[in-house]
Amino acid sequence: MPIVVVGNVFVDIKGFPDNKYIPAGRNAGSVEFVHGGVGRNVAEDIANVELRPRFVSMVDDTAQGTEVLDKLNRHKVDTRFVAQVPDGMGIWLAVFDSGGDIVSSLSKRPDMEAMVRMLDEHGDEIFADADSVVIEIDVDQEVVKRVFQYAAKYRKRVYAVVANMSIATQRRDFFQSIDCFVCNAQEAGILFAADYEGWEPEALSADLAERVANARIPSMIVTMGSKGAVYADMQGNRGFCPAKPVRVRDTTGAGDAFCAGVAIGLTYGKSMPEAVDIGSRLASSVITLTENTCPRFLPQELGLDVTVE
Repeated sequence: MPIVVVGNVFVDIKGFPDNKYIPAGRNAGSVEFVHGGVGRNVAEDIANVELRPRFVSMVDDTAQGTEVLDKLNRHKVDTRFVAQVPDGMGIWLAVFDSGGDIVSSLSKRPDMEAMVRMLDEHGDEIFADADSVVIEIDVDQEVVKRVFQYAAKYRKRVYAVVANMSIATQRRDFFQSIDCFVCNAQEAGILFAADYEGWEPEALSADLAERVANARIPSMIVTMGSKGAVYADMQGNRGFCPAKPVRVRDTTGAGDAFCAGVAIGLTYGKSMPEAVDIGSRLASSVITLTENTCPRFLPQELGLDVTVE
């Protein structure tokens, strides 16, 4: 049975300067086109742990859209519920500095009407046999509503990740139905109207435990870059996982890989600390590359007792 992933596909256009990036200057460097989108990244990350996720999304009805589908199919992602329609993919343009951090970005979101129709027509088939659900929580509100309706109908656990926190804050009523929400410290600050810049893990984990209890969010994980990640749940449990020390090339997709690892761990019987550690391993493997997803792992490498088809 698969993990169902619901989210968008983007084409990422990434610029890397040869030297120090000068915002107002002409910077020589390299430009790469990479398949992206939070939902797409999560689906491929799960597939790269030799699991077989089911992806609910859209791509363009062009050769580029077909290329995205072909790559997902090669990674053994179930793409039967990916609609190929006009304007089915978003575009993300980003410029990085020499340390791999984003210094400027711009995005165009896709029209998600086709995803709503897909869920209306095939919802039972998509969710009935799922092991769990991962959703990009800032997709179209009608998509979010339908996903939670089917998750409740079939009693599936839902894990959520975010691309645009400003949109996600408009969906606060859904957060109480998310088994675990994963975001970074800046996004958590937007959600809770707080400033977490410069906070240390111990202080943030204590604050997070209080806030998730007050907001009735079942559990939440906040990544802190090189400081690692903290987690807390409504019962007052909280903790911290250090980051894996690696040489950073490109931070794009690290949060998506982290969410994929957490969802895999929690879906297949791991504790919260163990799931956070799996997420950290996948995230650390992504930031050493210019690709948006992790390299191949066997489940046993991550301590998972899962049969690989």
